[in-house]
Amino acid sequence: MSDWEEEYSATEIQQPKKTQAGTPWVPQGRQRYSTQGTIEETHRGSGSRAQGWQGRGGWSHRPDESSWRDVEQPREHRANSSSGWTREFRSRDYSRDPTNCPMSFRLDSSLIGMVIGRGGSKIKELEELSGARIKIVKEDNDSEVKIFGSNEQQDKAKGLINGIIERQQKGTDFEYKNNRSNDPPNMGTSVSVSGKPMIDWTSLRENKEKYEAIKWADMPPIAKAFYKESPTITSWAQVEVKKWRKENNNIICDDLKEDGKRPIPNPVQNFQDAFYPFPEVMSALKIAGFEKPTPIQSQAWPIILQGIDLIGIAQTGTGKTLAYLLPGFIHLDLQPIPRNQRDGPGMLVLAPTRELALQVQAECSKYKYKGFESMCVYGGGDRKSQINVVTKGVDIIIATPGRLHDLQMNNFVNLRSITYLVLDEADRMLDMGFEPQIMKILIDIRPDRQTVMTSATWPDGVRRLSKSYLKDPMMVYVGTLDLAAVNTVQQQVLVIPEEEKRAFTLHFIDSLKPDDKVIIFVGKKLIADDLSSDFSLQGIPVQCLHGNREQCDREQALDDFKKGKVRILVATDLASRGLDVHDVTHVFNFDFPRNIEEYVHRVGRTGRAGRTGESITLVTRKDWRVSAELINILERANQEVPPELMEMAGRYEEFKKKKDGERDMVPRKGRWRNDH
Repeated sequence: MSDWEEEYSATEIQQPKKTQAGTPWVPQGRQRYSTQGTIEETHRGSGSRAQGWQGRGGWSHRPDESSWRDVEQPREHRANSSSGWTREFRSRDYSRDPTNCPMSFRLDSSLIGMVIGRGGSKIKELEELSGARIKIVKEDNDSEVKIFGSNEQQDKAKGLINGIIERQQKGTDFEYKNNRSNDPPNMGTSVSVSGKPMIDWTSLRENKEKYEAIKWADMPPIAKAFYKESPTITSWAQVEVKKWRKENNNIICDDLKEDGKRPIPNPVQNFQDAFYPFPEVMSALKIAGFEKPTPIQSQAWPIILQGIDLIGIAQTGTGKTLAYLLPGFIHLDLQPIPRNQRDGPGMLVLAPTRELALQVQAECSKYKYKGFESMCVYGGGDRKSQINVVTKGVDIIIATPGRLHDLQMNNFVNLRSITYLVLDEADRMLDMGFEPQIMKILIDIRPDRQTVMTSATWPDGVRRLSKSYLKDPMMVYVGTLDLAAVNTVQQQVLVIPEEEKRAFTLHFIDSLKPDDKVIIFVGKKLIADDLSSDFSLQGIPVQCLHGNREQCDREQALDDFKKGKVRILVATDLASRGLDVHDVTHVFNFDFPRNIEEYVHRVGRTGRAGRTGESITLVTRKDWRVSAELINILERANQEVPPELMEMAGRYEEFKKKKDGERDMVPRKGRWRNDH
């Protein structure tokens, strides 16, 4: 910090001295001249660095003078100043001042609206009256209020807020008038009572179930339990059940109901054990050519057919789609209200990407169970045609959250009739920021529905999501909840300089056999275009898949790759979820993904449906932060760990220890520790 910055870092800035008669002293800092010929200096304050030019030391010049605030002298004094110039400073950001700690207290969220006012008008009035700066961090039940400023300003702002709370508890609305005096407002001078009734948010929260029952009182009942356990499964000894689960990829089951644990149903060993009362399902499975259920299907079907909500965690390519589709067909068919008397669709599948949604629809259409009509609603498709189909009536909707919320808000689709809901790849939907749309979609879906959530990983966000959207679920996970790649894929990791990646990729393509099929994953859309163009110029047939391509081009790229017209697909992580191409032999990670979960999903694009596959991953020095996690994945799958990767992980660990040590050192003058 320069000498001038230290001199002017105090809260109150004194009138500058004049070096010559009639000439103001100019500090050796950053400055600019206004159109009136006055010197205007910017001060470290609450302005965002992104709002103007940013120089060294945190200075920001912003041309919008109306947003600046005078903290030095009253407005009238500035207007009549005889010096012929004015100095204006931004309002001080006390949150950056270690000498003035903010006053902090908790407040019920139902009262926050009265403090803020419409458009923030009341909180601005409070700041003008007190001279303090007020920050509110909203939370679910209660919120945190922080007041920045001097002790006198903080006490005055707290008193004003207390006055608001007292009047709110009396059931009256009010608003502050413009009062420039230093005295706190009172009912007689600065507060006007409008007499409007207040909303009792506490009462609403306490009676949530009552109001929910009123909202859905006119809806028909739901039938959920359709499972008839075969005598063979009923007579199965528990010792044999545990042994079977252990031998089939270590299936683990848990009941998440807080009170009164329920018995976990025994898994089924074949399709007959699960669907013998439903011959149409048996015929569809026979036509599809499946031999026996996968581990996740064996345990999920008995649970879902009993009408219990389910969380299914399994590695990619293990049959999770069929695990929820077949019970969904039976659920729709056996509802008390016939199909022709329902007001809308009965089954909804939410998927994070267009490719996964289209793939689920393809699986749904393959079985043609009792003529159920399904449609896919996704962004990038023809919105008008989607509206035409959904308004005519369908039984099953497979959708991405964004487009479905669009149709929902415009009253093109009725979701009140949904009784069977699936959240497919829930962790990916959280990564893509779909949670707000999902919450708005679920407002129109009855709370007594049956819900199935699937995922390949089990991060904290998905655990929180499951508590919000599922009711007393059971959880089935195949293998382990720890992150692990599929064991049918041989993983190879190569530590390589960044500039050698393209040459190695060409060498890899030259070594492919005629029947090999590979997905090359890159980190950016620009790299995908550049790499695919480079291959095309060299006469290598290739397709490209990323989010910036038109939907028709994306569908054409996938179709060419699936049918074998091209055997190389260059793609971003858009293709890491839900892309089901059974004959992919290789996954080539040109760029390492942004997190280790995406690495697992990429690897899962090969080695599917009982086949084996191979993944090649290029790691550079910039990827050293994920080296330790990658080593854990490799060791868990009994894969070879390169010595260079071990050295990289060791260097990163030493780097972190060094940074942690520097953070604990005594701060220099003008700086303070992060925990202040």
